[in-house]
Amino acid sequence: MMLEPSDQRHPSPDPTWLLSPREAEVLDLASLGLTNAQIAVRLRVTIHAVKFHLAAIYRKLGVANRTTAVGLYLRGAHAGATEAR
Repeated sequence: MMLEPSDQRHPSPDPTWLLSPREAEVLDLASLGLTNAQIAVRLRVTIHAVKFHLAAIYRKLGVANRTTAVGLYLRGAHAGATEAR
């Protein structure tokens, strides 16, 4: 069965709904300007784990870097706040 464009699984303009709770947490901390090392300390994980989560985030969001991922995240958060009004 092929999905038509109108068969979206999630109507939100926020693509971060694709992320696991931990990936969303990592992206949230990255959006605050924290470095990988600072994120690792906050989450009590290794820097390698942070890099692993960031790579998964980039893949899921279809972006190539942290700046673009954070931009999508912040636009999505802003869109959600606007829709709630």
